[in-house]
Amino acid sequence: MKSYPVLSKVNYPADVKALSQPELDALCAEIRDFLVDSISKTGGHLASNLGAVEISVGVHRVFNCPIDNVIFDVGHQAYVHKILTGRKDRFGTLRKLNGMSGFQRPDESPYDCFVTGHASNSVSAALGMARARTLEGRHNEVVCIIGDGALTGGMAYEALNDAGQSGEKMIVIFNDNEMSIGKNVGAISKRLSTMRSKPKYLRLKTKTKAVLSHFPNGMKLIDFVSNIKAHIRKRILKESIFEMFGFRYLGPADGNDMATVCAVLEDAKAYNGPVVVHFKTTKGKGYHPAEANPWDYHGVTPFDKLTGKAPPAGESFSSVFGSVLCDLAEKDDRICAVTAAMEDGTGLGEFSSRYPSRFFDVDIDEEHAVAMASGLACQGSKPVFAVYSSFLQRGYDQLIHDVAIAGNHVVFAVDRAGLVGADGETHQGVFDVPYLLTVPGMKVFAPSSFDELRSAAKQALYYEKGPAAVRFPRGGQLRFKDNTFEKSIAVIREGKDVTLAGYGIMINNLLEAADVLEKQGVSAEIIKINELSSYDIVPLLASVKKTGAFVMAEDSVSGGCLGNRIAAVFLQNRLNVRFGLVNLGSRFIPHGKVDELYKVYKLDAEAIAAKTREILE
Repeated sequence: MKSYPVLSKVNYPADVKALSQPELDALCAEIRDFLVDSISKTGGHLASNLGAVEISVGVHRVFNCPIDNVIFDVGHQAYVHKILTGRKDRFGTLRKLNGMSGFQRPDESPYDCFVTGHASNSVSAALGMARARTLEGRHNEVVCIIGDGALTGGMAYEALNDAGQSGEKMIVIFNDNEMSIGKNVGAISKRLSTMRSKPKYLRLKTKTKAVLSHFPNGMKLIDFVSNIKAHIRKRILKESIFEMFGFRYLGPADGNDMATVCAVLEDAKAYNGPVVVHFKTTKGKGYHPAEANPWDYHGVTPFDKLTGKAPPAGESFSSVFGSVLCDLAEKDDRICAVTAAMEDGTGLGEFSSRYPSRFFDVDIDEEHAVAMASGLACQGSKPVFAVYSSFLQRGYDQLIHDVAIAGNHVVFAVDRAGLVGADGETHQGVFDVPYLLTVPGMKVFAPSSFDELRSAAKQALYYEKGPAAVRFPRGGQLRFKDNTFEKSIAVIREGKDVTLAGYGIMINNLLEAADVLEKQGVSAEIIKINELSSYDIVPLLASVKKTGAFVMAEDSVSGGCLGNRIAAVFLQNRLNVRFGLVNLGSRFIPHGKVDELYKVYKLDAEAIAAKTREILE
């Protein structure tokens, strides 16, 4: 690595500890160049990692991984950690099939102590690790790094409340860049902004300690001065939210100054109890396009590193949904949009601009979002909660308790349903069909095209009375572009030898499988299921009685999938039919391109055709 003279010498944390202060500063600059160069080719999370370089380097300078446990909340900002722990040479495989994950994975490296991917869980995990350490009589450090975006999640405060009174020695590093994926909102964000605006004390503290340490009884003098200083700070700042929970609070400090980061972390390490270190950082630091527009460079596709521009994105299911919701809201002022820190990701950017009084971004609080939406509904509003499939998992209790039991009319726009690709296990939307179908009264719609999404949104808003979910995939429409949503179930291709059934984006795989089978002399009829919760059974039974064979394909896990429910229907109707299910089985699906994952897990057209031939033979 000739272009990175310092980074080329750093492969593991021990190498970081051997560097001089000037070399540390040079290392941070080189890491930023390395990140921009690598992520511009692979895509990934850029701005968050650029802002956390000094913190990540400082952690490995001060602590001793993997003996010490270090957890990055969400883990999307752990790229620098990976560079420093033996994975630098694998960055070309980032988020690719069989390559390096974009999040922490213990099965990838012993330096990753916990599986990460969703926000706000790091303090809980760290406290559990600290308690286990104490029970086992070990003395290692436990550190978690959490951003101000993740700190808006309610789970983080449950953990802080427990950890602060626990007395456990643990360090919470608060990486404060005033950003999550988009701009932070809410009372917590405002309180943290107040804390940021006060004078910084850490330089005074460092200088005072250096002088007093040369005096007899210097440590007692340092403690005395620290107590006076803490008293003054509390009089000015009142009490930080962290101190209210029982933590010792250090900061705010410059999280992009290497010397300051190391000095403060050493102070935190010396404290025998729960401590919060508050670092102020710049998201996107060191790369001008990302600094200027950090929300645009949170998660990126490959781009031109000189201009910062990526190829233009085409129309997607998310953007179409946002557009149709705007059109409906123009005519109906009862429609409200709710999101959990995913305004742009779920296509609600235009809605938030056009109807700000009816747009509610609750930050990373899916549970609250579901219950709040139900409160809107019971007072006559028409709330639409736009949320990723894997994030809605957090609101399952509220789906049942706060929405379905009362029968309140909340519409869930379940984005990223099915396989999503590069983000891997924690983000694949392969559980929503099983968990949504367990909720009594929940209607579940699965459009396969943009026109069907428009129809499904209108149906969910105006033709349903209770909770309704419209699930749609990441990306754009494929081969199927028709609209069959006037029926809950539709025959989209006639055949006589076998019935192929599916829903959503998987219809495209079925059409291709039918083409493969036709070349092999097999005539396949394709049944498209639009309403997964209560479809018209008559055309399905008629098709199966005609063909005598049935294959169901789903981008879902097997447990609780729709195919199992259809199998039960066939048994209840005493149908003697050759039957096959094609789905993702009982497993978690790793990262990779969606088409690659279809092939690996036998959901592509060839695999569906092969399964069909097996059933027929």
